[in-house]
Amino acid sequence: MWIFSGKKQKTPPKPADLSAPDTPSRRRLSYQVASLQGIGRRERQEDDFLIINGDDVVEMGAKGLLAAVADGMGGMKDGSLASRTAIECLQSGFDGLDRSTDLADQLSDIVFRAGGQIRALLGGDGGSTVVVCLIFGEKLYFVSVGDSYLYLKRGTQLYRLNREHTYRSLLYLQQIRSGKMDPKAAEEDKESGALVQFLGMSGMDEIDGFKHPYPLKDGDVLLLCSDGVGGVLSEEQILGCLSWPKPTEICANLEENVLKQGLSYQDNYTAVVVRCGY
Repeated sequence: MWIFSGKKQKTPPKPADLSAPDTPSRRRLSYQVASLQGIGRRERQEDDFLIINGDDVVEMGAKGLLAAVADGMGGMKDGSLASRTAIECLQSGFDGLDRSTDLADQLSDIVFRAGGQIRALLGGDGGSTVVVCLIFGEKLYFVSVGDSYLYLKRGTQLYRLNREHTYRSLLYLQQIRSGKMDPKAAEEDKESGALVQFLGMSGMDEIDGFKHPYPLKDGDVLLLCSDGVGGVLSEEQILGCLSWPKPTEICANLEENVLKQGLSYQDNYTAVVVRCGY
């Protein structure tokens, strides 16, 4: 899987390198969760987010931890309804998961159903991005559609785990397949930021995610965020924020850095942070 992040291409460490020996005496990971949300310079909030079992250790162990960020599309019909519908579908779908079988496929099915419900409500004239993570059995499952962000901080490194469904990504792929390997065409195209996949569109047929679960380790930090965060801060700034020890401190620093940019067009911004540890 190609991971596009600005001008650099990064791939996360291979799952084979991530797993720790599974011994009966090994302590089990626990998770600390925090979130932030702001309206930016927009007239209303069209982002939404979800955390399930973030503060219930027993339920977290039995059913898993779910976190999601949805970004309703501005300029289309009722972005707030689109993002809220996506979150409601994820919440109801979580309750019906069969944890004895393939969770990756089930999570994908929920996201496709969410897209169908948004399309039924808004007739194809509205939509939302989504990035959703399910942590179960110390492993990460994720699905994303659109241009919201999913980062993993491991040690001193930052990895972008998901791929943007934008015209820019398609142009990058065209350059790679043609053998030119020149990102300039994608970066200079005025329409490069346009979404090519989003929940609620007719004919949505592509999602991003890992087919197999991704083992997590002590000290890992996950960041799910809308482009009001990920599209505003550099990877160096994000890495610096994720280096704070507590998720609440991370969220405070992310917001401080977003607001410090002073953008006149600052979008709604939403983030969920999950820190793994013993």
